Amino acid sequence: MKIGNLTFDCADPEGLCAFWAQALGYAQRELPPEMRAELLAAGLTEEELADRALAEDESGQGPRLLFQRVPEAKTAKNRLHLDLHAAPGRMADRDEVDAEADRLVALGATLLRTHDGAWGRYPEYHHVMADPEGNEFCVQ
Repeated sequence: MKIGNLTFDCADPEGLCAFWAQALGYAQRELPPEMRAELLAAGLTEEELADRALAEDESGQGPRLLFQRVPEAKTAKNRLHLDLHAAPGRMADRDEVDAEADRLVALGATLLRTHDGAWGRYPEYHHVMADPEGNEFCVQ
């Protein structure tokens, strides 16, 4: 078993997809033909498919992100969030974390708060942020 998609329920699939694609260095893609066929066979209409957007890691390493329009607004804290590493493969320094947070704010994210302390005996410095639709994530 493996994860097929990380799916975001949202108001603006194309807009949120564009934000996350830029944030992660992903490419925005059309729904693959096999996915379109499966969704149509499951009863979705062409109009409903138009309410979906997709971003993929071109290296094939990261998970595919699917964005789908839903009628209701986000009303509570996420039960799952993404932790983004400012320096993949190593612990980023504060300047790198801050620079990445600044880049994400320029793309449309909001800085919610900064954690500067420790989790047990491990030092931890990260920013809690929200994407343009209010989905929380962290940059460390």
